[in-house]
Amino acid sequence: MHALYLKPKEHRRLLSGHLWVFSNELREIPRDIAAGETVQLFTHDGRLLGTGFFNPQSLIAFRLLTKTEEQPDREFFRKKIKEAHRLREKIYPATETNAWRVVHGESDGLPGLVIDRFDQAIVMQSFSAGMDRHLPLITEVLRELYDPSAIVIRNESPLRELEGLPLYKEMILGGPEEAQQVIVDGGISYQVNIFEGQKTGFFLDQRENRRIVRKYSADADVLDVYTNDGGFALNAMFAGARSTTMVDISQEALQRAEQNARMNGFSNFSIVASDAFEALSRLKQEQRNFDLVILDPPSFTKSRKNVPQALKAYAKLNRMGLQIVRDEGFLATASCSHHVSEEDFLATVHLGALQAGKHLRLIYRSAQPPDHPMLLSMPETGYLKFACFYVTSL
Repeated sequence: MHALYLKPKEHRRLLSGHLWVFSNELREIPRDIAAGETVQLFTHDGRLLGTGFFNPQSLIAFRLLTKTEEQPDREFFRKKIKEAHRLREKIYPATETNAWRVVHGESDGLPGLVIDRFDQAIVMQSFSAGMDRHLPLITEVLRELYDPSAIVIRNESPLRELEGLPLYKEMILGGPEEAQQVIVDGGISYQVNIFEGQKTGFFLDQRENRRIVRKYSADADVLDVYTNDGGFALNAMFAGARSTTMVDISQEALQRAEQNARMNGFSNFSIVASDAFEALSRLKQEQRNFDLVILDPPSFTKSRKNVPQALKAYAKLNRMGLQIVRDEGFLATASCSHHVSEEDFLATVHLGALQAGKHLRLIYRSAQPPDHPMLLSMPETGYLKFACFYVTSL
């Protein structure tokens, strides 16, 4: 097996629990090792730090799998996936949901790998060359453990390009019928398409935050912007909202949202196919107001250099949303931009409130749910920011 050596003092972050080594931390970048090959990592003076994946084409040159000489074979992946599964059984029993993030990359000791399970179907995403090499083996392990009706690979993230990897999606087990799954979460049913839906088919990371908005939805007029499959809106209707307006630029997303609403027996809703900023501007012109406005946009930046523009967009979005919140109403707002810190996100919401002439009281703040666990040693494993505010006029 090939060996990599760090420069002096560059081992400290790994000893504190981080799992990545950047290319400028290595003594040299070997050019005779293929991308994704398993290697051993040593300190500058020859002490073994562990085994992991190497990629000479990536800024993240090494991803640590184990602090021993253990190899990523069938038993390794079986052990890691079963361990991750046991945690999900404890935090989300089958009586509560049939959809889980089974593996959340580095947080579950499998850097660069995401596995979501939707009832009888499995979706995988790989973000590293090393995991790409092992997808056939991981697929075999998943078939043994879960006997799924469908397995889909959704390798469409631009993050793969940083690893020199192609973007693609592939159904490797099952067909169009098996790609359609009905999941249940918190008493609400959703029809999801794991091959055509966004990301892995459904945004599981807002599950706890969707339930929170139920507290503020009874007898309320609710606006759900960037509704996608209708997750927040359905929870508002579940709690007895007087009316619910779902906004999304995607007609396909709105069709799924409407289908989900009707599948659950809800009828007090309307749908608006529009860009979010245009919809908010039009609602203000029409003097429409709501008791609860929910803003759950996609990431506004994929890189650190674009954070200033992203913060301006968050400030504008929240200002426009707050302008149509009734006095003594609520704003629920989120950011999934990893490069935007919670501190900066909340500061932009505050700026938007000042511009809108609103006074905010923070009554709830959250992040991703426990099936998307975070490592304290790796801030990169956390990305979601969510907050609810009580809104009054200045």
